[in-house]
Amino acid sequence: MDRNMFPVIDIVATGKNIERLRRRHGQSVKDLQEYFGFDQPQAIYKWQWGKALPSVDNLYALSVLWGEPINGILVEADQDAVHLDEFYSDIKGHANKFGKPAFKWYDYE
Repeated sequence: MDRNMFPVIDIVATGKNIERLRRRHGQSVKDLQEYFGFDQPQAIYKWQWGKALPSVDNLYALSVLWGEPINGILVEADQDAVHLDEFYSDIKGHANKFGKPAFKWYDYE
């Protein structure tokens, strides 16, 4: 793999896949909410709507629950990879709610 290539997860397609797998296993959002011990179902809806990805622990729990490998839940973006320069320029421009950069950058050579 080229050193300047970076694989990317398609968060929206992954959300649709989570919903598809949930339905295929006959589970409701409420079922998953109870499985994870969440007070509210918002996290699950955020996953399904492509607004957030499950944490690594929650992704692993879904994998075990459904008997699916993690890479069977995550969906890779259509492009095989994104150049790191494009990736960094995309996220460097994001600011937090206080108008400050959302990320601290370190240059390692």
